[in-house]
Amino acid sequence: MIKEIGFIGLGTVGKSMATNLLKGNYNLTVFDHRTEAVDELVAKGAKAASTTLDAVKEKDLVMTVLPDEEELKQALSSAGSFLEGIAPGTILCDLGTHSLEVTMEVSKKAAQNKIMFLDAPVWGTKEHAAHGLLTILIGGDNSVVSRCREVLSHVGLNILHVGDVGDATKMKFVVTLMQSQLMEALAESLVLGDRLGFTNDQILEVLDAGGVASPLLHKKGRSVARGDFSRNLALKYVHAGLCKVKEAADITGARLPGMEAVLDLYTEAMEDGRGEEDFSAIIKVLQK
Repeated sequence: MIKEIGFIGLGTVGKSMATNLLKGNYNLTVFDHRTEAVDELVAKGAKAASTTLDAVKEKDLVMTVLPDEEELKQALSSAGSFLEGIAPGTILCDLGTHSLEVTMEVSKKAAQNKIMFLDAPVWGTKEHAAHGLLTILIGGDNSVVSRCREVLSHVGLNILHVGDVGDATKMKFVVTLMQSQLMEALAESLVLGDRLGFTNDQILEVLDAGGVASPLLHKKGRSVARGDFSRNLALKYVHAGLCKVKEAADITGARLPGMEAVLDLYTEAMEDGRGEEDFSAIIKVLQK
């Protein structure tokens, strides 16, 4: 039975996930470089760790949500990293989105240390995370996945076991490709519709009524129509994900001309300094 959990990474999504785990009455030890994030979780009942090593000692499960792949690479290469501090037999669940190469390196290192590893990138927005409605894609041994389902049910609505370690990372590439292209298609539709003399509300009413209707188009369309670009999913993370998709396409030889065009647009948005904005801000590039 899992009771003691170490949690590393209290960004926008990670902090909400940790909060929801506390509601499940787990003994949670948290670490983040931002002390204000740690203090917020301590006020809700978590225990603070002074280092990543302290966060993982004597735990049943260690969960990491590190949006910056470099932090995970440091754990692979640095002496005294948290990977070295996890005891044999512990489960390590990586919920970040990384390159396939790094995911497999972590898996290899975990196996060497007799750590049970799950590749489990999450999919969703800040609001999904806050309400425990994330989708969690999991790659790993079925028996280990089964042991973690109850814990993960506190942070995710959909827990999808898609195969072996590495398969969840690959599936996240597919998700990123579709999500980024849907947002770009919505942006182009609103820009064209505006030039043709329609209001955003008129366009969205028609889109919502037909076969292209989707939760993403509805929610983001209404936000854009209000001029609301409040960050829910940072544009910089979508851009980074698309770069990983391109790497996968190059390796496999998949021809993805739409991805290439969308990546160019997100790259332009990054060069415009919009990385910290919501990914719906891609429309601002088209409106210039």
